[in-house]
Amino acid sequence: MEPKLEDYMDWPKIEDLEYAECGNPQEVLGAAVVDGHVLLRCYFPDAEKVSVKVKGVAQPIAMAKMEEGGYFAIFLNGKKIPEYTYEVQEKNAVYEVGDAYSADEFVDAMDETMFESGTHDTIYEKLGAHLCEMGGRAGVCFAVWAPNAMSVSVVGDFNGWDGRKHAMKRLPTGIFELFVECAAPGDLYKYEIHGADGKVVLKADPFGYYCEKRPATASIVWDIGKYEWKDREWLDGRKKAKVKNDPMIVYEVHLGSFRKPGGEEFYSYRELAPVLVKYCKDMGYTHVEVMPVMEHPYDASWGYQVTGYFAPTSRYGTPEDFMYFVDQMHVNGIGVILDWVPAHFPKDEHGLARFDGTCLYEHLDPRQGEHPHWGTLIYNYGRPEVANFLVSNALFWLEKYHADGLRLDAVASMLYLDYGKQDGEWVANMYGGTENLEAVAFIKQLNQKVKERKDGTITIAEESTAWPMITGEIEEGGLGFDLKWNMGWMNDYLEYIRTDPLYRKGRHGMLTFSMVYNYSENFVLVFSHDEVVHGKGSMYGKMPGTPEQKLAELRLTYGYMAAHPGKKLLFMGQDFGQEQEWSEERELDWSLLDEQTAAISNSDEIVSIKSPHALLHDYVAKLWKFYRSHPALYAEDYRPEGFEWISMLDADHSVIAFIRRSGGETLLVVCNFTPVRYDEFRIGVPFSGKYKEIFNSDSIGFGGKGNINPRLKQSKAVEQDGRENSIEIVLAPSAVQIFDCTPIQKKKGNGGKNERRKRIQGNRKTRA
Repeated sequence: MEPKLEDYMDWPKIEDLEYAECGNPQEVLGAAVVDGHVLLRCYFPDAEKVSVKVKGVAQPIAMAKMEEGGYFAIFLNGKKIPEYTYEVQEKNAVYEVGDAYSADEFVDAMDETMFESGTHDTIYEKLGAHLCEMGGRAGVCFAVWAPNAMSVSVVGDFNGWDGRKHAMKRLPTGIFELFVECAAPGDLYKYEIHGADGKVVLKADPFGYYCEKRPATASIVWDIGKYEWKDREWLDGRKKAKVKNDPMIVYEVHLGSFRKPGGEEFYSYRELAPVLVKYCKDMGYTHVEVMPVMEHPYDASWGYQVTGYFAPTSRYGTPEDFMYFVDQMHVNGIGVILDWVPAHFPKDEHGLARFDGTCLYEHLDPRQGEHPHWGTLIYNYGRPEVANFLVSNALFWLEKYHADGLRLDAVASMLYLDYGKQDGEWVANMYGGTENLEAVAFIKQLNQKVKERKDGTITIAEESTAWPMITGEIEEGGLGFDLKWNMGWMNDYLEYIRTDPLYRKGRHGMLTFSMVYNYSENFVLVFSHDEVVHGKGSMYGKMPGTPEQKLAELRLTYGYMAAHPGKKLLFMGQDFGQEQEWSEERELDWSLLDEQTAAISNSDEIVSIKSPHALLHDYVAKLWKFYRSHPALYAEDYRPEGFEWISMLDADHSVIAFIRRSGGETLLVVCNFTPVRYDEFRIGVPFSGKYKEIFNSDSIGFGGKGNINPRLKQSKAVEQDGRENSIEIVLAPSAVQIFDCTPIQKKKGNGGKNERRKRIQGNRKTRA
């Protein structure tokens, strides 16, 4: 007896299809074997007629229209599901398509298990939109995690943004997926989510590889596997690099305002690449740190409020364009560090907030799930799938875009439950403390995964508190970062340098305190974008005095930074004395470098010389070149053997002096933080020897006054600064001076003894 189609119709669920509210469409669509027959069911709301084309059968077989909304069904003879397609006839078109609801699962059981446990490092290869073939037919497999949604449909250019046409199949873990044959690269799409709260929202793809240019917010189907990289030599060399011992000078850059074209919003990644490469090579920077390029809707957030974690922003071009940018940096010997924001995300409706009608990525309790002072949401790091989303995203940028490192933004806000909150605005941990234990576990997991790559990639923490062992080994209780921004040094120094030199002696400890804790972490010394925005003024503006004095103080500041232990970071524009506070709305004040200053030569001829800002620019370039050519300034940054105080207590003169050493190289660094010249200033030295000034920020070529020490200095057995030997120097005003130190070679035999005896006698006479 032939079964009747009506007996196998689940009318309530079929009706749900018509309202795009069917949470398990695979139960009423696709193929099933029932009562010795094959039941085929499909839903094409715009179809007038649907036929099934069965492999081996000559003619298409018309299907019965079971419901006027577009639901069709048919029984085929046999107990085995054959190969088949649908021939769909609409008012103005006829097309053939496979059955998406009988296609194999793209996200398999192992993927689900690993994602659910938070261990799927490459989940981005399954969730999102991926070009693939199912049953020999090309299309796109869409997959999204929305466990509490009533139903999810994928909508886009390929279906007229009609949520009825592609209701997604629900998998056991709450992942929804669907193979869409008519989708293609370049199609715009979103997920239409009928949430647990009863609302219907259109969400961008959390794992989408590319997005529309703001203010539009749709995701774009994109294949990121086509770019042909040329940086193999760089990647191979990176594996051998030693971040603690190598020189590192980072140029922090905001791509949208580094340069701006006339009449256009932005230069593209491809246009910026050669300009930035040349700039970094000319200036001597080893790395660029790019403020977040992940897609974000609001320009004034500078990228720190991310909605598209897997998509480089379309403001500057395509994913391949950004790959080209990174590739060009590498080919030219420049590393690329990406700012990455796992601490919070914005409330934009198309983003992660209340993604499936519940607080899926964030905490339900606003005391745990919101930053009141930022107006953003906090990730629920204790949910394995959320931690997996973030860890896989970090690894994605290292793997797919060849990033050399990630600088994690606002780490302190992750570590402390009460960060930026008042009493009653936060919830203590299980032990009654303020530590966010789930965030700590997430950070350790992330850093462990990066270290396991063993490819030279690094992580850097922006962390502003005294949380212990930020860069400590995970096995020893540390968080496992490679480097940490030294916010304490930065804050102390800027407070000190903006003080009138007349009163700096009262704040002398601000110069020296950084060495008390210097070896507690692997530090990066930073003057970042945060110090030149929101009314803080530019670095130039922080310096006291006349324009000439400001530039001298900047030369001193950068020279002291170069000589102090720790890697270096400087935000764009500050290396030529940008006068205005930085704004993302305009490009840097490059015109300051083009201004010419008139001068009269000896022949009464009026000539043009470089502007003071151009001279500062030249100074910084020579400073970084000097730093990179002297291992004593970087190779022992994190070992006490690489640094030694000579003078740290001379507050009356606002002078400090110290030694930097590595291997056989010893450098004496003297910094004068007052605009006063001293002709016969005595400084203690580490040993009897010869001292040659090899760098002086007051040189005329740098825009200074030329208070230099042109002749070699021979130390004398005169006590100074607790040392048996010392030298007298011209101490330049508001300047850093660096001397190469060469010890006297002891003679062999009696001659050596006689020489030592003479020095001892000389010391006694001097003391007498």
